[in-house]
Amino acid sequence: MTATEQPPPPPDGRPPEPSGPSRPSAPPASGEPPAVRTPLPGLGFLREPGRLFALSVTVVRATFRRPFQVREFIEQFWFIASVTILPAALVSIPFGAVIALQVGSLASQISAQSFTGAASVLVNIQQASPLIVALLISGAAGSAICADLGSRTIREELDAMEVMGVSPIQRLVVPRVLATVCVAVLLNGMVSVVGTLGGYFFNVVLQDGTPGAYLASFSALAQLPDLYISEIKAVVFGFIAGIVAAYRGLNPRGGPKGVGDAVNQSVVITFLLLFFVNMVLTGIYLQLVPPKGA
Repeated sequence: MTATEQPPPPPDGRPPEPSGPSRPSAPPASGEPPAVRTPLPGLGFLREPGRLFALSVTVVRATFRRPFQVREFIEQFWFIASVTILPAALVSIPFGAVIALQVGSLASQISAQSFTGAASVLVNIQQASPLIVALLISGAAGSAICADLGSRTIREELDAMEVMGVSPIQRLVVPRVLATVCVAVLLNGMVSVVGTLGGYFFNVVLQDGTPGAYLASFSALAQLPDLYISEIKAVVFGFIAGIVAAYRGLNPRGGPKGVGDAVNQSVVITFLLLFFVNMVLTGIYLQLVPPKGA
C-alpha cells in the first residue's frame, strides 16, 4: 500500500476512525434533557419554616410602605379587642389566684411567707400575662384571621387582587398582624393588673397574709426590667400569632375542608412556637439582667 492509498472501509460502511493518540469526544445529542440535581435529603422540613420566615420579613417591610390601610387596621383592632378583653380578664383572675395560693403554700412550708407577694407577682407579670394574652389572641382572633384569609384564597380573591396590582400582604395581612401586636401589648397590661389584684386578694383573705408584707416584698425584689420583658414578650407573641394565622390562611389545601384544617394547624403551631420562644426569651433575660440587690 502506497502513501496515497487509503485503507479499505470497514465492513459496516462507517468511515475509518482517525489514528492518533486521542480523539475529540462527540457532543451530546441535542434532544437529551439536562441533568437534574436532586435536593439534599432531610431538608424538606425546612421548607415551611422558611416560607413562614419569608412572610415575616415581607410583612415587616410592607409595614413601612405607603399606603397604610388605616381603616382595615382599626376594624381588625376593634374586632380582636372585642373578642379577647372579657376572656382575658376572666382567665387572669383564677390564674393569679392559683399562683398566689400555690406560692403561698410553698412559702409557708419553708417559713418564707414574707416573699409570697414578690414571687407571685413576678411570675404573673413575667410569665403568666404574656402567655395568657397570646393564647387567647391565637385561639379567638388568630383562628378568625386564618379562616377569613383562607376563604378569600380558595375563592381566588387574592389572585384577583394581584392581577389588579394590589398587594394582598400590604392590603390584608399587615393590618391584621399590627392589630394583634397592639392588642397583645394593651391586654398584657390589663391582665398583669387584674392577675396581681386577684393574687393579692386570695393571699390576704384565704391565707391570712399581711397586706404590708405582700407589697413590701414585691417592691423589694421587683424592678423595671421585669415589666420591659413582659411587654417585649407580648409584642413577640402577638406578632407570632398574627403571622402564623396569616400564613396558614394564605396557604390552605384541599378547598373548604382545607381551610378548617388550616385553622386548627395555625392554633397548634402558634402554641408550640409561643412556649419555645418564651423559654428562649426567659433564658436570655435571666442571663442579661441581674436580680435586684445582686
